[in-house]
Amino acid sequence: MAAYNLEEQEQIANLKAWWQQYGTRITLYVCVIAIAVVGWQGWNWRQQQQSSQAGVIYANLYQAITSNNPMQARSLVGELTENFSSTAYAPMGALLAAKYAFESGDAKTARAQLEWATKNSKDELADLAYLRLAALLLDEKAYDEALNSLGHKPAAAFATTYAELKGDILVAQDKPAEARTAYQEALQSLKQDESAETTAATTKATPDNPVEIILQQKLDALSGAA
Repeated sequence: MAAYNLEEQEQIANLKAWWQQYGTRITLYVCVIAIAVVGWQGWNWRQQQQSSQAGVIYANLYQAITSNNPMQARSLVGELTENFSSTAYAPMGALLAAKYAFESGDAKTARAQLEWATKNSKDELADLAYLRLAALLLDEKAYDEALNSLGHKPAAAFATTYAELKGDILVAQDKPAEARTAYQEALQSLKQDESAETTAATTKATPDNPVEIILQQKLDALSGAA
Protein backbone atom coordinates (compact mmCIF):
# COMPACT_ATOMS: atom_id res chain seq x y z
CA MET A 1 0.00 0.00 0.00
CA ALA A 2 1.39 3.34 -0.99
CA ALA A 3 2.30 5.55 1.88
CA TYR A 4 0.10 8.57 2.51
CA ASN A 5 1.61 11.89 1.63
CA LEU A 6 1.82 14.61 4.21
CA GLU A 7 -1.42 16.29 3.11
CA GLU A 8 -3.37 13.04 3.30
CA GLN A 9 -1.89 12.23 6.68
CA GLU A 10 -2.92 15.65 7.96
CA GLN A 11 -6.49 15.13 6.68
CA ILE A 12 -6.66 11.71 8.36
CA ALA A 13 -5.37 13.17 11.60
CA ASN A 14 -7.96 15.97 11.46
CA LEU A 15 -10.72 13.45 10.80
CA LYS A 16 -9.63 11.30 13.76
CA ALA A 17 -9.54 14.36 16.00
CA TRP A 18 -12.99 15.46 14.80
CA TRP A 19 -14.41 11.98 15.38
CA GLN A 20 -12.91 11.81 18.86
CA GLN A 21 -14.64 15.10 19.67
CA TYR A 22 -18.01 14.51 18.04
CA GLY A 23 -18.24 10.78 17.33
CA THR A 24 -19.97 9.81 20.57
CA ARG A 25 -22.56 12.58 20.18
CA ILE A 26 -23.29 11.63 16.56
CA THR A 27 -23.66 7.96 17.50
CA LEU A 28 -26.08 8.96 20.25
CA TYR A 29 -28.14 11.08 17.84
CA VAL A 30 -28.30 8.23 15.34
CA CYS A 31 -29.46 5.84 18.06
CA VAL A 32 -32.13 8.26 19.27
CA ILE A 33 -33.44 8.73 15.72
CA ALA A 34 -33.44 4.99 15.11
CA ILE A 35 -35.35 4.36 18.35
CA ALA A 36 -37.85 7.08 17.45
CA VAL A 37 -38.44 5.58 14.00
CA VAL A 38 -38.90 2.11 15.41
CA GLY A 39 -41.21 3.48 18.12
CA TRP A 40 -43.31 5.37 15.57
CA GLN A 41 -43.61 2.30 13.37
CA GLY A 42 -44.57 0.23 16.40
CA TRP A 43 -47.20 2.78 17.44
CA ASN A 44 -48.68 2.81 13.93
CA TRP A 45 -48.75 -0.97 13.88
CA ARG A 46 -50.51 -1.06 17.24
CA GLN A 47 -53.05 1.53 16.09
CA GLN A 48 -53.78 -0.50 12.98
CA GLN A 49 -54.16 -3.64 15.06
CA GLN A 50 -56.46 -1.85 17.51
CA SER A 51 -58.59 -0.44 14.71
CA SER A 52 -58.84 -3.84 13.03
CA GLN A 53 -59.91 -5.57 16.26
CA ALA A 54 -62.37 -2.78 17.09
CA GLY A 55 -63.90 -3.09 13.63
CA VAL A 56 -64.63 -6.76 14.22
CA ILE A 57 -66.22 -6.01 17.61
CA TYR A 58 -68.34 -3.24 16.08
CA ALA A 59 -69.56 -5.62 13.38
CA ASN A 60 -70.48 -8.14 16.07
CA LEU A 61 -72.25 -5.40 18.03
CA TYR A 62 -74.30 -4.48 14.97
CA GLN A 63 -75.21 -8.13 14.52
CA ALA A 64 -76.19 -8.47 18.20
CA ILE A 65 -78.48 -5.46 17.93
CA THR A 66 -79.97 -6.68 14.67
CA SER A 67 -80.64 -10.02 16.35
CA ASN A 68 -82.10 -8.23 19.40
CA ASN A 69 -79.59 -9.67 21.83
CA PRO A 70 -79.28 -6.99 24.56
CA MET A 71 -76.88 -8.94 26.81
CA GLN A 72 -74.40 -9.52 24.01
CA ALA A 73 -74.78 -5.95 22.81
CA ARG A 74 -74.07 -4.62 26.29
CA SER A 75 -70.98 -6.79 26.58
CA LEU A 76 -69.62 -5.79 23.17
CA VAL A 77 -70.14 -2.06 23.57
CA GLY A 78 -68.48 -2.29 26.98
CA GLU A 79 -65.47 -3.97 25.39
CA LEU A 80 -65.29 -1.26 22.75
CA THR A 81 -65.48 1.68 25.14
CA GLU A 82 -63.14 0.16 27.72
CA ASN A 83 -60.45 -1.37 25.53
CA PHE A 84 -60.65 0.47 22.22
CA SER A 85 -61.66 4.01 23.20
CA SER A 86 -58.94 5.53 21.01
CA THR A 87 -60.54 4.17 17.84
CA ALA A 88 -63.49 5.69 15.97
CA TYR A 89 -65.38 2.43 16.40
CA ALA A 90 -65.83 3.06 20.14
CA PRO A 91 -67.98 6.23 19.87
CA MET A 92 -69.73 4.74 16.84
CA GLY A 93 -70.57 1.71 18.95
CA ALA A 94 -71.75 3.89 21.83
CA LEU A 95 -74.06 5.82 19.51
CA LEU A 96 -75.42 2.59 18.05
CA ALA A 97 -75.94 1.08 21.50
CA ALA A 98 -77.62 4.27 22.73
CA LYS A 99 -80.12 4.17 19.87
CA TYR A 100 -80.85 0.52 20.57
CA ALA A 101 -81.29 1.16 24.30
CA PHE A 102 -83.61 4.12 23.72
CA GLU A 103 -85.76 2.19 21.27
CA SER A 104 -85.91 -0.63 23.82
CA GLY A 105 -87.22 1.74 26.47
CA ASP A 106 -83.97 1.94 28.44
CA ALA A 107 -83.42 5.70 28.51
CA LYS A 108 -80.94 5.48 31.39
CA THR A 109 -78.53 3.29 29.44
CA ALA A 110 -79.05 5.37 26.31
CA ARG A 111 -78.13 8.51 28.21
CA ALA A 112 -75.00 6.92 29.69
CA GLN A 113 -73.82 5.80 26.25
CA LEU A 114 -74.48 9.21 24.73
CA GLU A 115 -72.68 11.01 27.56
CA TRP A 116 -69.69 8.74 27.03
CA ALA A 117 -69.76 9.47 23.31
CA THR A 118 -69.81 13.24 23.86
CA LYS A 119 -66.63 12.98 25.89
CA ASN A 120 -64.80 10.55 23.65
CA SER A 121 -65.75 11.61 20.12
CA LYS A 122 -64.38 14.11 17.64
CA ASP A 123 -65.78 16.12 14.77
CA GLU A 124 -69.10 14.88 13.33
CA LEU A 125 -69.42 12.01 15.78
CA ALA A 126 -69.24 14.46 18.68
CA ASP A 127 -71.78 16.74 16.98
CA LEU A 128 -74.15 13.81 16.57
CA ALA A 129 -73.64 12.61 20.14
CA TYR A 130 -74.46 16.03 21.64
CA LEU A 131 -77.48 16.37 19.38
CA ARG A 132 -78.92 12.98 20.31
CA LEU A 133 -78.23 13.58 23.99
CA ALA A 134 -80.11 16.89 23.82
CA ALA A 135 -83.06 15.17 22.11
CA LEU A 136 -83.14 12.48 24.81
CA LEU A 137 -82.99 15.11 27.56
CA LEU A 138 -85.85 17.00 25.92
CA ASP A 139 -87.87 13.79 25.96
CA GLU A 140 -87.09 13.49 29.69
CA LYS A 141 -88.10 17.16 30.22
CA ALA A 142 -84.57 17.96 31.42
CA TYR A 143 -84.70 21.21 29.47
CA ASP A 144 -81.75 23.07 30.97
CA GLU A 145 -79.47 20.08 30.52
CA ALA A 146 -80.69 19.70 26.95
CA LEU A 147 -79.81 23.31 26.20
CA ASN A 148 -76.41 22.82 27.79
CA SER A 149 -75.81 19.88 25.47
CA LEU A 150 -76.60 22.12 22.49
CA GLY A 151 -74.01 24.57 23.79
CA HIS A 152 -71.48 22.43 21.93
CA LYS A 153 -70.56 24.27 18.71
CA PRO A 154 -71.17 21.89 15.81
CA ALA A 155 -69.93 21.82 12.25
CA ALA A 156 -71.93 23.84 9.72
CA ALA A 157 -73.70 20.70 8.53
CA PHE A 158 -75.40 20.37 11.94
CA ALA A 159 -76.18 24.06 12.50
CA THR A 160 -79.76 23.90 11.23
CA THR A 161 -80.64 20.81 13.27
CA TYR A 162 -79.07 22.22 16.42
CA ALA A 163 -80.98 25.50 16.10
CA GLU A 164 -84.27 23.72 15.39
CA LEU A 165 -83.92 21.44 18.40
CA LYS A 166 -83.03 24.44 20.53
CA GLY A 167 -86.29 26.04 19.39
CA ASP A 168 -88.22 22.89 20.33
CA ILE A 169 -86.72 22.94 23.82
CA LEU A 170 -87.56 26.61 24.28
CA VAL A 171 -91.14 25.96 23.16
CA ALA A 172 -91.34 23.21 25.78
CA GLN A 173 -90.10 25.77 28.33
CA ASP A 174 -92.83 28.16 27.23
CA LYS A 175 -90.37 30.71 25.88
CA PRO A 176 -91.95 31.59 22.51
CA ALA A 177 -89.85 34.67 21.78
CA GLU A 178 -86.56 32.81 22.28
CA ALA A 179 -87.92 29.83 20.38
CA ARG A 180 -88.82 32.06 17.44
CA THR A 181 -85.26 33.38 17.35
CA ALA A 182 -83.90 29.82 17.33
CA TYR A 183 -86.21 28.76 14.49
CA GLN A 184 -85.25 31.84 12.50
CA GLU A 185 -81.59 30.96 12.98
CA ALA A 186 -82.31 27.43 11.78
CA LEU A 187 -84.13 28.75 8.72
CA GLN A 188 -81.33 31.18 7.93
CA SER A 189 -78.73 28.44 8.28
CA LEU A 190 -80.76 26.19 5.99
CA LYS A 191 -81.01 28.86 3.31
CA GLN A 192 -77.28 29.50 3.54
CA ASP A 193 -76.68 25.82 2.92
CA GLU A 194 -79.01 25.90 -0.06
CA SER A 195 -77.24 28.96 -1.46
CA ALA A 196 -73.86 27.27 -1.12
CA GLU A 197 -75.10 24.36 -3.21
CA THR A 198 -76.30 26.49 -6.12
CA THR A 199 -74.74 29.09 -8.39
CA ALA A 200 -75.42 32.78 -7.93
CA ALA A 201 -77.59 32.76 -11.06
CA THR A 202 -79.90 30.07 -9.80
CA THR A 203 -79.94 30.80 -6.06
CA LYS A 204 -83.52 30.97 -4.84
CA ALA A 205 -85.73 29.77 -2.02
CA THR A 206 -86.86 26.18 -2.17
CA PRO A 207 -90.33 26.07 -0.63
CA ASP A 208 -90.59 22.37 -1.45
CA ASN A 209 -87.78 21.60 1.00
CA PRO A 210 -89.53 19.60 3.78
CA VAL A 211 -87.18 20.93 6.47
CA GLU A 212 -87.91 24.49 5.43
CA ILE A 213 -91.65 23.80 5.42
CA ILE A 214 -91.53 22.37 8.95
CA LEU A 215 -89.47 25.28 10.24
CA GLN A 216 -91.86 27.75 8.71
CA GLN A 217 -94.82 25.92 10.25
CA LYS A 218 -93.16 26.11 13.66
CA LEU A 219 -92.60 29.83 13.20
CA ASP A 220 -96.20 30.34 12.08
CA ALA A 221 -97.42 28.47 15.14
CA LEU A 222 -95.61 31.01 17.30
CA SER A 223 -97.15 34.00 15.51
CA GLY A 224 -98.82 36.26 18.00
CA ALA A 225 -97.26 34.46 20.97
CA ALA A 226 -95.76 36.70 23.61
